[in-house]
Amino acid sequence: MTDHKCEFYRLNKDMETLVGYIENIVFTESETGFTVARFRIPSQKDLTTVVGNLPSVQPGETLRCVGKWKSHPQHGRQFEINSFETQAPSDVLGIRKYLESGMIKGIGPVYAERIVKTFGVDSLKIIDENPEKLCEVPGLGDKRIDKITSCWQEQKAIRNVMVFLRGHGVSAAYAQKIYKAYGDNSIVKVRENPYALAKEIFGIGFKIADGIARGMGIDNISPLRIDAGIEHFLWELSNEGHTCFPESDLTAQAAELLQAPSDLIAERIEALVKNGTLMRNEDLIWVKPFYLAELGIARELARIMQSPCRLRDVHTEKALEWAQQKLNIQLAEEQVEAVSQGLRKKALIITGGPGTGKSTITKAILRVSEKISSNILLAAPTGRAAKRMTEITHKKAFTIHSLLEMDFGTGKFKRNKDNPLKCDLILVDESSMIDTLLMYNLLKAIPSEARVIFIGDIDQLPSVGAGNVLKDMIASQRLPVSCLKKIFRQAAHSKIIVNAHRVNQGQFPDTFPSPRSDFIFIEKETPEEILETIVEHVSESIPKKYRFHRFEEIQVLSPMKKGVIGGENLNNVLQQKMNPNPNPLIRMGRSFHVNDKVMQIRNNYQKEVFNGDVGRIMEIDLSEQSMKVSFDGKLVPYEFHELDELVLAYAVSIHKYQGSECPCIIIPIHTSHFKLLNRNLLYTGITRGKKLVILIGTKKALAIAVRNEEVKKRHTGLKDRIEEILQTELNK
Repeated sequence: MTDHKCEFYRLNKDMETLVGYIENIVFTESETGFTVARFRIPSQKDLTTVVGNLPSVQPGETLRCVGKWKSHPQHGRQFEINSFETQAPSDVLGIRKYLESGMIKGIGPVYAERIVKTFGVDSLKIIDENPEKLCEVPGLGDKRIDKITSCWQEQKAIRNVMVFLRGHGVSAAYAQKIYKAYGDNSIVKVRENPYALAKEIFGIGFKIADGIARGMGIDNISPLRIDAGIEHFLWELSNEGHTCFPESDLTAQAAELLQAPSDLIAERIEALVKNGTLMRNEDLIWVKPFYLAELGIARELARIMQSPCRLRDVHTEKALEWAQQKLNIQLAEEQVEAVSQGLRKKALIITGGPGTGKSTITKAILRVSEKISSNILLAAPTGRAAKRMTEITHKKAFTIHSLLEMDFGTGKFKRNKDNPLKCDLILVDESSMIDTLLMYNLLKAIPSEARVIFIGDIDQLPSVGAGNVLKDMIASQRLPVSCLKKIFRQAAHSKIIVNAHRVNQGQFPDTFPSPRSDFIFIEKETPEEILETIVEHVSESIPKKYRFHRFEEIQVLSPMKKGVIGGENLNNVLQQKMNPNPNPLIRMGRSFHVNDKVMQIRNNYQKEVFNGDVGRIMEIDLSEQSMKVSFDGKLVPYEFHELDELVLAYAVSIHKYQGSECPCIIIPIHTSHFKLLNRNLLYTGITRGKKLVILIGTKKALAIAVRNEEVKKRHTGLKDRIEEILQTELNK
């Protein structure tokens, strides 16, 4: 048997073995790892199609695959993989493909060809054992050789972690992340406490950690497993918006998740409460950070509201007259009241839907306050919301994260009670988006003498992160609130605004077609018809008719992730239509092309990009194993192992897009989205459109969404904490 021959091993009646390398990946499913790839077998002219669960394999990798030949009715003959293992490539073509795949930093297609031309089949041996000989390769300098050597050694260490993990049934995709976190101690750390992986490494959940632990012999009812499972379950609930959870429900659901007796779960909850890992108040259980944050929000609000204001009093009536004259506006009665409170109250919430004048009120408060202080800050939870605030007020607005200044050494914010923000007034827009932990950190950093005004729309979806902060603050009835309800004449000409309010009031929107309308309903019955219409409108019709940029000014918002018109399929289809590439970068089961529209899906303080930020891929460098993404003109680098923080964003969820706006919004609406069709979601989606909103689907689905005002309840303790603490503190 030679290196250049196809190797077939008869394992049994119909199982065979193929050895070759991945030429390219046609398709991969991120959750299951199911992959369709083109496979190069040495000495065979044509490529072979292989299918199967191949999590994290990359073009250029040599595989030994065991499986069966199948005939697909549409795609023809395929090799269906039952199991596989990676091998070092042994022929020149395989080695070159491996080197040019970007697996080793510093080697791209050009240097891969030069190395193989210089050393042939000994290329990998030279890199491993005699890297100093790489200086014989034309163009390779000392700096690049050092990088190649360093990366090769790191890859060797990562391969050891891969072998260890694969022995416990874990995808090799996680090996690099674990190695980046723990270094040479990776295997030791995993053996010590595999459940720590779920806490400390993004992308590794309890299920994967539990699989490793069980493979290492940790018992099903081990306190280590049960404690980790309970804590994990509460953190998972926080991803659904809960800061706490009823103890009886927690016990029952954790018992089901962990397949353990309820009395054992109850016993371990008690132990975790006693050691301070969990907190209990009446029948609710918190993980400690959320309990302290809710308690902290209430205490910080009491501190600010009790303290005298550094801003001097103004003659409100005269100030209002002056502001209206300067801004050339006429404030309505409820706007006058809101501005008056904004010039008098120590803390204030201003809430209202689109077209009710929140921006006008903000400008009036700001214009008057600027006459008595220069220490005024404007803030918003997202970059886009901050940018919009800047455009409205003509004064620089900041994201809350940038205001608070992350200390990367400690992982905490530099601005806090000991190092507060320098301001006499802070106005915070899109406050409904602020989650519990961020609100606590913001309030801690606001000086006692400052005035704070929160502006937002409580009828929108709550924050992506845990909590329902703005709504809880209003529901406590301990803070002054100005609620705006009147739609102003100019806004009333917009069908987007009128229909948003109709939906919010439980009325069917006006879908009657009219010329130059900014709200359009296109009736399509099946998901396939809806998909076809969306693709045609995004790629052809809308850019031609309205001159909107296909990438920058059109955004599809899908209520669901799965299905024909779910976010995942919409992204794949739109990517292939608008930005096809025969050689994509595939990492973490995702396909990336230069110019793709992508979204960040977790807060990354070091990169200063946050959950929901949308950008464009500007560069993919296989040699350096890095990618550069532009977020509002700021170029952010990503290592390949960090790409699970990014997803395609041709279509995104309404929840992820809150706080952002786009000239044109397209929303599929169909009964296949039944579970997620509700008034709150539809209202939020419609209000994301600045110039044009297009709904594509059925009137039946639209009616279901309008009628359904049930929003999944979020368990929080903030309202009670504010009632208790402000009642006590303000009555002293």
